[in-house]
Order: sequence, then structure tokens, then C-alpha cells
Amino acid sequence: MDSTGTLGQMAAHLGLDLVAVTLLTFGVFQPRHRRRELVPAYLALNVALFAVVAALGTVGKSGGLALGFGLFGVLSIVRLRSDAVQHQEVAYYFTTLVLGLLCGLPGLGLGVAAGLTAVLLLVVYGADHPRLYARERRAVVTLDAVYDDEEALCADLRRRLGEPFGWTVRQVDYVRDLTVVEVRYRQPAARASRASHGPLAAGAPARLTATEAKEPTPW
Repeated sequence: MDSTGTLGQMAAHLGLDLVAVTLLTFGVFQPRHRRRELVPAYLALNVALFAVVAALGTVGKSGGLALGFGLFGVLSIVRLRSDAVQHQEVAYYFTTLVLGLLCGLPGLGLGVAAGLTAVLLLVVYGADHPRLYARERRAVVTLDAVYDDEEALCADLRRRLGEPFGWTVRQVDYVRDLTVVEVRYRQPAARASRASHGPLAAGAPARLTATEAKEPTPW
């Protein structure tokens, strides 16, 4: 294939990649999670990977394999350590990464790349839909009591939050009579309808205190 054909194919793949990552970030992620600071990171990661993979494809046998191993070696040491990044946002990180890799492969036909990209976008759209597990919440709760058994803790959490279905005790302070619990719970239907657009939106973490009379937590 001559240089004109190669550039045309690369431009078509780049256009597909830009459309896909734009739909992902501005059509799905931003309206649902409102994390504006992550949008440039997603776009930069996606386009940078596309550029690297497209460049590797033009190198071919004269070093492309070595550069490919170097690329994945660099990616393997990248770790998301910030507690502010939630699991859903990590999923978007890897989706933008895969989109860049798929669209950047020059040997992959445009139709195949477009089909795989559409499947990936549909899966992310459905898996992170707000109506899926709309009543499930996660919170870090500080209670002004120390509990002798988990049944008492579960009952207190149920009274404050809703039906708990999983929790982890992070800290027990016998001096100040405090218990810090990370809890996952199902919010009552009436309360969920009022809070659907509030700070405890689905999947969002919250820090509560016992005096705030929020929802319950498991042991």
C-alpha cells in the first residue's frame, strides 16, 4: 500500500477512534459521573495510545515487536492508586485504552474495528446505567458506639440507612466509643426516589456520622 493509502487508512481509523472516545467521555461518562478533571486524562490516554500503536504498525519488522513489548511493559507499571478514583472510573480508563489500541491497529479492517468499538461502547453504556442497581449505595459511617456483636451493629445500620448486605469495620475506638464502618446497603424505595439526584447517587461514596441518621451497614 502506498503512502497515500496508508495515510487515508490511518485518518479513517483516527476518525473512528475520536468518535468513539467522544461518545464514551462526553456521552456516557461525564453526564453520569460529573468528573470533569478525568475527561482530559481519558482523551489524552486514548489518543496517545492510538498514536503509538499506529506508529508501531508502520515500523513493521524493523523493530515493531520490540517496541510493542516496550509499550506493554510501560503500561503494566501504571497503577491507579488514588482513593478518589472509583471502580467505575477505572473501567472507563481501561475502555479508553482498549479503544485506542483497537482503532490504532493498521492491520485491523475499519469495519471490524468499528464493530468491536460499538460492542465495547454498548457494554459500558449498559453496565454503568444509572437504573441498574439504582438503590444500592456505599458509605463510610462513623457511629458513636462500640458494638459487642454484629447483630447490634447491623440493626443500627438498618435503622439509619436501609438494608445492609455487606460491610467492613475499619476502626474501633474504645477510648472515644467510635466505630468506623464501610457499608454497602440497599436504600429504601421512598428514600431512593428523593435522593436519586443527590450526593448519595448510585455508587458514590459518602462519609456519614451517627448523628446524621443516614442509612445502615453490615459487619
